Amino acid sequence: MQRRLYTGNDPRRAHSIEELRAMAQRRVPNFCFEYVEGGAEEEATLQRNRSVFADIAFQPRSLVDVSTRDISIDLFGRRSAAPFMIGPTGFSGLLSREGDIALASAAAAAGIPFILSNASTVPLERVVATAGGRVWMQVYMYRTRDFVAKLAERAKHAQVEALVVTTDSAIYGKREWDLRNYARPLKLDLRNTLDVIAHPRWMRDVLWPNGMPKFANLGDLLPPGQDSVRGAASALAKELDPSLSWDDIRWLRDRWPGRLIIKGLIHPEDAARAVSVGADGIVLSNHGGRQLDGSVAALEVLPEVVAEVNGRLAVLLDGGFRRGSDIVKAMGLGADAVLLGRATTWGLAAGGRAGVDRAIEILKTEVDRVIGLLGCKSIAELDTRYLQWTRRNGQPMQARTPQPMQEALTL
Repeated sequence: MQRRLYTGNDPRRAHSIEELRAMAQRRVPNFCFEYVEGGAEEEATLQRNRSVFADIAFQPRSLVDVSTRDISIDLFGRRSAAPFMIGPTGFSGLLSREGDIALASAAAAAGIPFILSNASTVPLERVVATAGGRVWMQVYMYRTRDFVAKLAERAKHAQVEALVVTTDSAIYGKREWDLRNYARPLKLDLRNTLDVIAHPRWMRDVLWPNGMPKFANLGDLLPPGQDSVRGAASALAKELDPSLSWDDIRWLRDRWPGRLIIKGLIHPEDAARAVSVGADGIVLSNHGGRQLDGSVAALEVLPEVVAEVNGRLAVLLDGGFRRGSDIVKAMGLGADAVLLGRATTWGLAAGGRAGVDRAIEILKTEVDRVIGLLGCKSIAELDTRYLQWTRRNGQPMQARTPQPMQEALTL
């Protein structure tokens, strides 16, 4: 009998992130799924983000008592229940009603941080008040700097824990498969319009009774009539600033008193520069393969970056994480935490809050099982001694002694 994934609609019956992905593809219209799924141009970066995990093998230890295991981590002086968090994913309200609240609430219930995208459809104040938990806020450095300053002020008053500034989108990438769904900006082509009608369950959830969701945290940044989530990426792209530089990060650092995380770095020298401008952490990222096609994967540069910053700031990363084993490999290479993008977004598209809960549960269970099978009692014990990976220069990895973050980061 041919193998096949679960074909129903109950996310509680999904056994993997891939199964939630298949459910999401059935539930939402093509233009929604393609926005989440696709990468830039030939999607080489997208593929590399996944293939890099296959190049790293585990080397488990035996005869270790792993009857009790701990997958929690310390992150900025607070305990987090798992070594991952939900990263910023825009347009979540297009996948499920008030999707940002569903994501944030699921993260809070699971004891992990949530990063709200600037391109969200629920006001940040309501997300914080409704979900509770650890909420961080992602922002782009738009041309209109006054808007960025006002957003930082709103985040401060809402008691957002950290600002995550995305730096790899000063120029908007070309996502060809996404663009093909539109006859023109904000206007779906005929095929996709008919496809929307073929998804009545999604229409009842997302479109009824007020129509297409609108951005809730972008104020007057967008022109009148262009604040709809459908196809609005083209309008947002005009506000991205190709003159973005380290001076702008210093400008934001001077205005934001909380934790400042720089997202979108991929070079060790940039990681060292982040220390000098006062960042509390960085996210190694190639934007999920959606910006520069042909980029290295964040995981490939992780060991070099960890060595370069030497505990002076937190090193997080994203890109292609689909299994608990992927997360364990990153932690063994020195990451402080992993950001999830598509994995939890597919859960949201598959079944709203219940789908996100299930995605988190799947990954927590997988992480716990993997470290047990490795003969490792806790995430904190992981290092490269549990991994085998011949790097591109032909040299094997050297075992790393875990380095604690500086005391200043735990205050």
